[in-house]
Amino acid sequence: MRIQELREMTGSELLQRKADLEDERFNLNMRKSFKSLDNPLRLRLLRREMARINTVLREDELGMRQLAKSKTSILDDADATKKEKK
Repeated sequence: MRIQELREMTGSELLQRKADLEDERFNLNMRKSFKSLDNPLRLRLLRREMARINTVLREDELGMRQLAKSKTSILDDADATKKEKK
């Protein structure tokens, strides 16, 4: 996944993606310990994608870039309702 695609994701989507990658990496490392992998390059790609996600999350934390806002947020709906009442 490209860095621009990651920057368009929300924080919760990035954290979910990171957890999925960590699970896949763990499973590949377990399989690697028992036998050789069909695609050993996949481990490197997983590490790099996790590093990209960490970079995007850190940029947001430092305020260098803003992550995308949630598409469906309870707070956004409440704000819209308040504006309609006024």
